[in-house]
Amino acid sequence: MDLGLDSRVVLVVGATGLIGRAVVDRLRREGATVVAASRHPEDGPVLDAQDAESVRSAVQGVLREHGRLDGLVVTAAPSARTLDAARHADPEQVLGAIDAKAMSFLRLANEVLPVMVEAGYGRVVGVSGQNAFLTGNVTGSVRNAALIVAAKNLADGVAGTGVTVNTVSPGTVTATPVAEVEPGRGGESSPAQIADLVAFLVSPLAGAVSGESIAVGHRVRGVVSS
Repeated sequence: MDLGLDSRVVLVVGATGLIGRAVVDRLRREGATVVAASRHPEDGPVLDAQDAESVRSAVQGVLREHGRLDGLVVTAAPSARTLDAARHADPEQVLGAIDAKAMSFLRLANEVLPVMVEAGYGRVVGVSGQNAFLTGNVTGSVRNAALIVAAKNLADGVAGTGVTVNTVSPGTVTATPVAEVEPGRGGESSPAQIADLVAFLVSPLAGAVSGESIAVGHRVRGVVSS
């Protein structure tokens, strides 16, 4: 299937991470012009999503170089493994995690949406996580749920403009996902499988999909909705 991404310009933030690398590779194989940004870039601009000026500078740089911006994918966030499980309900850790994930997404989306609305076309995709649907870890739940809620608000704000905003929520991410899904847990998925979904959502074919939170890997077994 041709996703129609040839000549489309897509900014991927968090491009050196496990999911970010897979997204960059998938979009490039589809013919997209990918700007791979991160705090420690390998082949793209430096972008610290927790710094508003860094966000503004990077987006303006893309526009100067390419004259357009068709898509934004935000995979940037500290790994859950870097969070202190013993402090999962510590307000300081929770606030820091929200800023690093949900507010980073919001800064980036706020910067690109006016450009996309003016152009009459755009795709914004944020990577959340299935912890948003679970209790037991306040930090993990809240940082992911906040991203989903922010994205839905933004999607509603640009409804009917040709711009879409969606989130994807992986369960456990591994290079060798298993088919089994335990009760109370989400299914496993690989970075490549996540990238396949992101590529579709960034494409012109996904114009009718907006305001959605889509699980990657079986949505938490035993949960009806969230």
